[in-house]
Parts: sequence; C-alpha cells; structure tokens
Amino acid sequence: MLAVLATLIWSGNFIVARGVSHRVPPVTLAFLRWACASLIMLPLGWRLVKTEWTIIRRHAAPVFFAALTGVSVFNTLVYVAGHYSQAVNLALIGTTSSPVFSFVLARVFLKERIPPLRLLGLLVCLAGILLLLSRGSWEVLLHFRFTQGDWWILGAALSFAIYNILARKKPSGISPLSYLSITFWLGTLLLLPVVLWEQSSTPPLHWDASLAGIVLYLGAGTSVIAFFCWNGAIARLGAARAAIFGNLIPLFSSVEAVLILQEKITWVHLAGMLVIVCGLVLANLKQRR
Repeated sequence: MLAVLATLIWSGNFIVARGVSHRVPPVTLAFLRWACASLIMLPLGWRLVKTEWTIIRRHAAPVFFAALTGVSVFNTLVYVAGHYSQAVNLALIGTTSSPVFSFVLARVFLKERIPPLRLLGLLVCLAGILLLLSRGSWEVLLHFRFTQGDWWILGAALSFAIYNILARKKPSGISPLSYLSITFWLGTLLLLPVVLWEQSSTPPLHWDASLAGIVLYLGAGTSVIAFFCWNGAIARLGAARAAIFGNLIPLFSSVEAVLILQEKITWVHLAGMLVIVCGLVLANLKQRR
C-alpha cells in the first residue's frame, strides 16, 4: 500500500513536467520543488540530523550519491524530457524501464535473488514496453530510433534505479527522517549552481497562484510524502520488488493526461498497460515450494 500510494502521488509529476514546460525551465522547476521540500523537512529533521551527524559523515559517499541520483538528477531529467515528449510517453517509458534497471542493479550489487515468477513478470513487463515503443507495429520496432525525449527519460529511469539500490543499503544507524532530510538538502544544494546558470540565460519567472500551487504540490506531495512512502516500501519489499510497483504510475498518469492535458490514448497504450499490469501481478505472486 505504501508503494501504491507513492506511485499515485508521483503520477502527477509527469503531468506537471509536460504541463508547465512552456512556463518554467526544467532545472528551475526541479530546484523549486526540492527547495520547497527542503524547507518542509527543516523543522522535522534538523534536530535528528544533528544527533546522527557522526553516522552520516561516516557514510558520506552513499548519502551523497543518493542525493545526486534521487533528488538532483532524476526529476531534472524528467522535466527536461517534458519539453520533448507527451506526459503519457514520459510515464510509460520512464516508469516501466526503471524496474528493469533496478532488477539488474539489485542482482549485481545487492545479490538479491530473482525468483522465476518475478523474472517472468519482468519479461512480461518488457513485452509491454516493446509494444508501447513499437506502437503495435513490427516495422516500427525493427526501425526503432529513440527520440531526444526518450533518451532523457531513460536517463531519469536509470538514475532512479540507482537511488533504489542506495536507499536499500541505507545505513541502519540513520533514521528514515534523517536520511530524507539530508538527501533533500544536499540534492537541492547540488542543483543550485546549475539553476543559477540556467536563470542567467532564460526569462524571469512570472509567479501566480497556479504556479505556487504546483510548486507546493511538488514539494510537499511528490517529494516529502511520496518519498516517505517509497522508502518505507523499499525497506519492506526490497529494491527490485518495490520498483515493479512503479509500473502503476503510467495507469494513473494516463488517466490524468487525458483529463487535464487532453492527450489522446490509443489502443496500443491500453494494450501495453494491460500487459504491464499482468507482469506486475506475476512478479508479486508468492511462489510455492
């Protein structure tokens, strides 16, 4: 349920990435999101971070790379991809490829065992991804070429898969609240020089109530609440199994894209989502000995 709740909240992130691409530059949007989240976390985590600072310093490298991949890089690449691809494509390609990366990385670095049913579920998910990429045509698949938006969103998916592995290996001495706080603050600081460079070459932002509401939704919802839920799911399910639940994001995002952005969903989208859901169910069935 924690994983499902996180994916439901996160699904709106792809709608925002596409919906405000003409108003807010990608790095600026990512920085505003994490700056808002960092401010929310400040009164919640400051005292705990001070208490656990010795342990955090001892594990500085994994904490740094978790902040870099899960905060600084992942959503920034999603927002860059939003300038080139529809929200439906962002959600479908990005979230269905991330579990593939997570499976491989969890097997290599965490030595997590992949049961036969989970492997079968992964292969079914891959079939759904290929159906989406091919748009239902073998000729398209044979002559397939990634677009610029596809490359950006695949980079984002790989970054989030790395974050999943790092979050799974979180040192036991660092509490979840402290871990989130320090990764949010550090990830925001890493974005600061890039956003200053971006702002020097782009027009100034025009703030209004809708933009303020979007930033608050991104900061409080898709950052603080969703990450608490997601890290809790990883701790209970493991990195590879939790990542499979990311396949629910396209279902939520597709409905939202139709209702909010008036994007069109074809039979290929529906068939691909159905195949992916079947893979999700297979991967999470308990295998009898």
